[in-house]
Amino acid sequence: MELYLIRHGRQSSRLCNVNVDLSPEGRRQSALLGHRLADWGIEVLYSSSLIRAVQTAEEINRFLLLPHQVCPELGEISFGEMEGFPDEEIAVRFREFKERQAAMTEDLPYPGGECAADVIRRAGPVLERLAESGHERIAVVTHGGVIRTMAAWYLGMPLEKWRLLGKDLENTSITQLKWDRGHRRFTLERFNDYAHLEACPELLRKNWKEG
Repeated sequence: MELYLIRHGRQSSRLCNVNVDLSPEGRRQSALLGHRLADWGIEVLYSSSLIRAVQTAEEINRFLLLPHQVCPELGEISFGEMEGFPDEEIAVRFREFKERQAAMTEDLPYPGGECAADVIRRAGPVLERLAESGHERIAVVTHGGVIRTMAAWYLGMPLEKWRLLGKDLENTSITQLKWDRGHRRFTLERFNDYAHLEACPELLRKNWKEG
């Protein structure tokens, strides 16, 4: 079976992991993705419970018209004490942590938050359950930290290296996993596929400007 992990559309705030709506650009990204996915044969749609993921799924579902189920275990990695701060302030307040994190020598939890292993413990069983659900194609709207962490885990990478994958993971990008029922494992078939955005460079992360 095929599992499509989709990063949510662009949110309306650049503060760290705040639970906010999609921006207008995020809705455009989601509509472009929905149009692309319309003939992929997806049977059911899941999302995390965070607003930006739910709204992305809803926009996609205008094209797919599928059952949509919300699963809190698919929420973004917890950034703990960093949440609600801009990147510039995080760089100052948490300088020592960011230096240790950049060394990639240990699976560090964010201060007061989660590490990669924590995400795997809560999201991994959900993805395996979906793989064994009997559906052949499932789309899951989730978050960059979850996608990067789970991809690292399925590739057998050391967990402290998960941040090597997709530093600029695009909003509404597709990461495709294929479930091997015989060996009960996923293989990574595509990563950070954002072909539906390429004709609209203003929707890419490198061109995300504060409004």
